[in-house]
Amino acid sequence: MMYQTLTFLHSTFLWLVLLSLIFSIFRAYKGYFSNKEFSKTDNSVRHWTATIAHIQLVLGITLYSQSPIIKYFWNNFDEAKKSFDLLFFGLIHIFLMLFSIILITIGSSVSKRKITGKDKFKTMLIYYAIALIIIFIAIPWPFSPLANRPYFR
Repeated sequence: MMYQTLTFLHSTFLWLVLLSLIFSIFRAYKGYFSNKEFSKTDNSVRHWTATIAHIQLVLGITLYSQSPIIKYFWNNFDEAKKSFDLLFFGLIHIFLMLFSIILITIGSSVSKRKITGKDKFKTMLIYYAIALIIIFIAIPWPFSPLANRPYFR
């Protein structure tokens, strides 16, 4: 029961992560190229995007520790690593997602400390966009050649 709940929450929360990242990137792009001031709203968007990503990270790590697929992968590593699907969820997905969360965290933190609005927007734009690209690669989309799952579980 807990595993299914975690799977559902992780799958659903993914959409919040994607929406918040896309919205943050849009605001950063618009702010940077329009030479806007970095507003309290922009700061809140930066902060909440990182917070949503961190919540997803906690859900993902908890799911990882409860997953029968992951338990099988680590208990039968020599055999399991030959299956790309198992390798994807056992190593690739978690590594890429951890890396993207690190980028979001660094981008948020560095952006917060920049002096000018232009620098804040630029930092957010670069770090969040790279993280979004990595996340898109690491998501097991129904159409992905790496590993696939339904849009909602």
